[in-house]
Amino acid sequence: MSEQTNPTLAQEGDIAQIIGPRDKTFIVQLKPGGRLQTHNGMIEHDDLIGQSWGRQVLSHLGKKFLVLQPNLNVLLLNLRRATTIMYPKDIGFILVNMAIGPGQRVLEAGSGSGSFTIALAHTVGPDGHVFSYEIREDNQKAARENIEQVGFADRVTFKQRDIVEGFDETGVDALFLDVPNPEDYLQQVRAALKPGGFFGSLLPTTNQVGLLLKTLEKSNFKFIEVCEVLLRYYNPISKRLRPENRMIAHTGYLIFARPIDIYAQ
Repeated sequence: MSEQTNPTLAQEGDIAQIIGPRDKTFIVQLKPGGRLQTHNGMIEHDDLIGQSWGRQVLSHLGKKFLVLQPNLNVLLLNLRRATTIMYPKDIGFILVNMAIGPGQRVLEAGSGSGSFTIALAHTVGPDGHVFSYEIREDNQKAARENIEQVGFADRVTFKQRDIVEGFDETGVDALFLDVPNPEDYLQQVRAALKPGGFFGSLLPTTNQVGLLLKTLEKSNFKFIEVCEVLLRYYNPISKRLRPENRMIAHTGYLIFARPIDIYAQ
């Protein structure tokens, strides 16, 4: 196997997780001539490209850094944030529950800082596509920059406008609304989704969930589900395994449904 196709070697365009002293993490896309500037010294991208993952490198100040391939969780938690990001614990459940996979066409609104957009682009792969709507220019700018940083720009089409005007796409496999009033856009959702497609939304309060549920029922959506995902890490030391003092508890209510026009009771 040549170096150009060897998955054990870092290649131009790859996303690298570089961990420095005190476990400070940097996420970079490797580019010829690129440099990572840190308080503990500079690291040349050219010194990483073509080298094996999991190796230790030294900065120009002689400080030790570790070079790894990041998982999606690390990528999302280290994004530059213009808004509160969607947490990986919620994202993973959404992807599974909405049957999102390779080659699919998926639509979201709004873009936020792009965390969910990145997860969608990662999941649909190079043969799928994500359409991301956002009314605020500043939010979409941040999302675009984050998408470009992780190398998924060719998998995402951004559109800046109010979704009250509807979506350009039809027959999409899944559609997710991360907006405060999703109940106002269910007609637009129906027009964009394929028959029996997957609809999802994230809301922070029960008041908002109640409004959405009433409208889903009136709009002939079926298989409605409401849930939340709680995540607790444990201290991974064999002699004193115990829960961490802090946990990622309530971040929002997840609502799922499917538009069904003919439904046998």
